[in-house]
Parts: sequence; structure tokens; C-alpha cells
Amino acid sequence: MGHAGQAQALAEDPVLEQRMVYIAQELRCLVCQNESLASSRADLAEDLRREVRTLLKQGKSDEDIKAYLVARYGDFVLYRPQVKPLTWVLWFGPMVAMLLGLLGLVVYLKRGQSTRAQGGAQPLSEEERARLAVLMKDGRGL
Repeated sequence: MGHAGQAQALAEDPVLEQRMVYIAQELRCLVCQNESLASSRADLAEDLRREVRTLLKQGKSDEDIKAYLVARYGDFVLYRPQVKPLTWVLWFGPMVAMLLGLLGLVVYLKRGQSTRAQGGAQPLSEEERARLAVLMKDGRGL
């Protein structure tokens, strides 16, 4: 007798169970999202493992089972979705974001460097100091 939410081995066919675990390790738990279907204790994960076992008993191939689950739940159910236009964001989004961040950092640093190279804050000339003193004395500089 097992508790709800815990994966239970199918003792009657260890080969089938081994295939189920192999497939479930390549699938994402839709509840936990950061765990594989094989390691999740969520009720939905147990239901999906049971469904995978049923499909295996029906003689479905690993690819057929994955295709069935993708058709039902979308590419997100796969830990390694296929590279296609619908999944480009999953595959290339993090790299593009990192490159844009680096580009922004380089542009920011270059601008700061060019501002400093152009003279940024320079000391006042004697003429400018004299003019400033007159303005401050008259009270117009406030």
C-alpha cells in the first residue's frame, strides 16, 4: 500500500518500468516545472507516469509517447524541446538576452570613457574664475 504522490514501481514488468523511468526523466513535471516527471511527487506527475505505463503496455514507442504528451501539453513538457520556430525563445532567448546585456554594458562603459577623454570636468581658467567671482559677489550666481 503506497501513499498518494509517491512513485510506485510496476513489479509485474521491470523492463517496462525501466522504460517508463527513462521516458519520465526526459519529461518536465507540469506542476513542479523544475523537476522531471520521474522525480516529482505531485499527483499530476503520478497520473502522467500511469499514463506513460499504459501507453508502453499498448506497444507505443518512446517517441510516440513523447509526441502524444507534447500534443496534449505543449513543448514545455519536454526538458529538451526540439529546435523549431515555436521553441526558438526557449533555446536562444537566454543567449540573446546575455549578448544584449553585454553590448549595453560595453556601450555604457565606452560612453563614460569618451566623456572623460574629451575633458569631462576641467579646471577653470583665470578669466573664468574672475567672472565667477564677480557673479558670486553680485549675487547673480545664486
